[in-house]
Amino acid sequence: MKIFILIGLFVYIFTHPAIGQVLLPPIQNYHIFEYQADSKNWDLTVDPEGELYVANNNGLLHFNGEQWTLYKLPNKTTIRSVAWIKNKIYTGSYEEFGFWEKNVYGGLEYTSLTHLIEEHEFTSEEFWQILPFKDAIVFRSFSGIYIYRDDAISIVEPHFVVNHMVVWDDAIFVAGGPSGLNYVKDKKLTPVNGTALLNSKIVVDMVPTSNGLLIGTKLHGAFLFKDEGLKALPEEINKELKQHQLNRILPLTNEKIAFGTIKNGIYFYDWEQNTFLCLNREVGLQNNTVLALQQYGEMLWIGLDNGIDRLQMENPLTYYTDYTGAVGTVYDVALHNGTIYLGSNTGIHYFEGDVLRFVEGSQGHVWDLEVVEGDLFCGHNTGTFILEDGRLNLISEISGGYQVVKVPSSKSLYLQGTYNGLGRYSKTQEGQWAVEAIQGITFPIKYLTFESPTTLWVAHPYKGLYRLTLNDDYNEVVNKQEFGSAEIPNNYNVKLYNIKNQIVLYSSGIWYKYDPILAEILIFEEFQEYNNKDLVHFDEDHYWFIDNEGSKELLVTDLKEDRFVLEDAQLGRRLVPEAENVIKLNDSIYFFTLSDGYSNLNLAKLRRHLQNYELTTPKFFHFKDEENIHPLENGTFIIPYNRSHNISLEMAASELVRPRYYYELNGPLVQTGNLEKGSLSFQNLPYGKYTLKVYTVGINNERSLPQRLQFEIKPPWYFSTVSFVMYALMGLVVIFVIREYNRRKLERKHALLKKNLVRQQEEQLAQLEKEKLAKEVRMKQKELTSTTMSMARKNELILELKNLLLVNKAKFDNQQRYRSFMKKLNSAISDDEDWRQFEVNFKELHNDFFEMLLHRYPTLTPKDLKLCAYLKMNLASKEIAPLMGISTRGVEIHRYRLRKKLELESEQNISNYLITFK
Repeated sequence: MKIFILIGLFVYIFTHPAIGQVLLPPIQNYHIFEYQADSKNWDLTVDPEGELYVANNNGLLHFNGEQWTLYKLPNKTTIRSVAWIKNKIYTGSYEEFGFWEKNVYGGLEYTSLTHLIEEHEFTSEEFWQILPFKDAIVFRSFSGIYIYRDDAISIVEPHFVVNHMVVWDDAIFVAGGPSGLNYVKDKKLTPVNGTALLNSKIVVDMVPTSNGLLIGTKLHGAFLFKDEGLKALPEEINKELKQHQLNRILPLTNEKIAFGTIKNGIYFYDWEQNTFLCLNREVGLQNNTVLALQQYGEMLWIGLDNGIDRLQMENPLTYYTDYTGAVGTVYDVALHNGTIYLGSNTGIHYFEGDVLRFVEGSQGHVWDLEVVEGDLFCGHNTGTFILEDGRLNLISEISGGYQVVKVPSSKSLYLQGTYNGLGRYSKTQEGQWAVEAIQGITFPIKYLTFESPTTLWVAHPYKGLYRLTLNDDYNEVVNKQEFGSAEIPNNYNVKLYNIKNQIVLYSSGIWYKYDPILAEILIFEEFQEYNNKDLVHFDEDHYWFIDNEGSKELLVTDLKEDRFVLEDAQLGRRLVPEAENVIKLNDSIYFFTLSDGYSNLNLAKLRRHLQNYELTTPKFFHFKDEENIHPLENGTFIIPYNRSHNISLEMAASELVRPRYYYELNGPLVQTGNLEKGSLSFQNLPYGKYTLKVYTVGINNERSLPQRLQFEIKPPWYFSTVSFVMYALMGLVVIFVIREYNRRKLERKHALLKKNLVRQQEEQLAQLEKEKLAKEVRMKQKELTSTTMSMARKNELILELKNLLLVNKAKFDNQQRYRSFMKKLNSAISDDEDWRQFEVNFKELHNDFFEMLLHRYPTLTPKDLKLCAYLKMNLASKEIAPLMGISTRGVEIHRYRLRKKLELESEQNISNYLITFK
């Protein structure tokens, strides 16, 4: 792999010197506010899975590809060195060294080793270097070498300052002392012959290479040691290293070396060609002071005096970035006579070697750079120019030169859209360009394309589309057909294309086509899958679509089976909105215009990259419910329901730069989605068993093998087994209570029915008794009435006899006998026995009537009581008279007197009063 690592970085340096020195792979800056620690980063190490560990002033920094975590030593001292060795992260600090290991929760725990040192006192030592050596770990301070082996520590104490050490040729070499270089043998230092030249020099780094031991000094450059001799590197590179103070060395390949300096960033040096490239703050580093370098695969980690940077060395995309702001926003790029020209909103810029130059007189907005028949056309805000020998020559005063399009089937005839219509360009036999404005059209034209040699489609930037017919001389519009909002809903910034001899339009994310038979604009069905994707470039082979929504990813396709997606976050951020431009240099090289420079894509390299690229499976770092972080070694995580309302997961693919993820959650709830960052959370999941799969997503949207995680959310307490037992018991209790209630209710109902039955029977008996009594009363009344009427008829008959006797008194000879008859008649009329019988019957019907009358009216006489009884029976005076043995007149008089005794008002009826008297 290493022999391919720096292809992306050096391909232009050594093959295109005119332009290569300004194109660099993407650099990602990590600022202090991102990793939340101190600015100084003294040392770096990367484990086999790509996780970064940093020796920082504040402690040990860990970066898993997504999250930064700071771990502090128990004594809170600065960590100066760090090294991953056999699944442990060793660190050195002030009078302290030891190792860190991951616990079951994914965090780091520290174990000190200094307690293993016997009979030794530190002399204010800091440990600046850690190396593996055979079965031992070696720690270096300026005062000595500490060798950790088999849970014991031995010390090599030289009598000089130990500037650096390296494991080379199966031995530990130490820089310092009179001999310059020494090696450790039997816990003693032995001088190395031929290195005395280093005696007065401070060695800052030593690294083994295929050419020998490369030794770097602080102020005297770098030397190569082999065959018992020191040789300085070529002056071209050593001059830079001396001037800018070499600090770190990292071999990248057999031919390429990275030198980190204190004053000017990194120098990438090629042994074979003796050439170098400087990467410093001017071209993207955060800081020029390089404290540490570490390579992992295609990435170079850079520890700086202020921040951490990551360089993607193997990348099909390289960038030129204008950090000064002089270039501005680039709208077009052209390669002319071996020189790259940039057309921007500030004018025309070009590269002379590695120096950016400006074309004098080109100030202003440049819309288009086009090589036309060997001439470089410049469509400018003020007109159209040709660039010759570094000078601009005005050929058209028509302001605002947009794209230049060749007339089909013509030899040297071109049309150009401008602020004021169309310009016609033709090349004379003398090689000069003749320009004239086409008559009949004066509005701005940004996009144009031919339907046929004399039929041209043009787009107004704001007001819609026109289908123009030109005369044979191409100097006048003879017919103009307008298409407005009735044909296309939105006329703003409509883009025009001729794709396979068919007019195609793109407006507001929708693709349309023109049907010449129907003479109508229709939805372009074949392109609907590319809606919301702007076509920024196409040729005979491929079409380049850019996603107008989201990440600005590029889709490259032949509209058949060949297709791939280029997704680069930096590219997406830096493309010019609504003016994205892709320029094809050759079959492999494409340029992208950016808001602060331009980018270069090696398509052939990208294809090789996609073929060989293997996505890494993401790794889980934290799985947390609302209260606890769960050990990652568990098989299935069990989460109580009351802690399951917010479940979070952190993941990373540390081997990838800005990885994207895709997840699938299967269980009671099914959910899928894309992730731009390595954090995922679920809220209020239903209880049950779940399986989560997480994939990394590659540049072509392919997916890695999934990382799986299983977890189970226990049911809420009210759905637990104990609860169900309780529910069953409660159900039985409820059933018993309901049954008992129903039984008692039934008993009460039966009792009530029985009571009602008894009551009904009693009521029926009472009713029968009442009816019987009523019948008896009626019989008594009838009997009383009958008796009374009999008495009345008897007395009436007696009275008639009496009256008859009185009338015939004179006829009686025997007066005594007459008197005897009269006496007997009078006795019959006033027969007390009849009254007693009447009284008995009356009292049976009207109990206590007489007593109540006498109680209320004590002055009543027996005769009054008789009259009251007859009146209560509602007898008329005529009927009463015989009963009382008096005349009807006598009855009336008696009634009158009785009224007085009863104290009745004149309007009161005495009979009614007595009838209702109680």
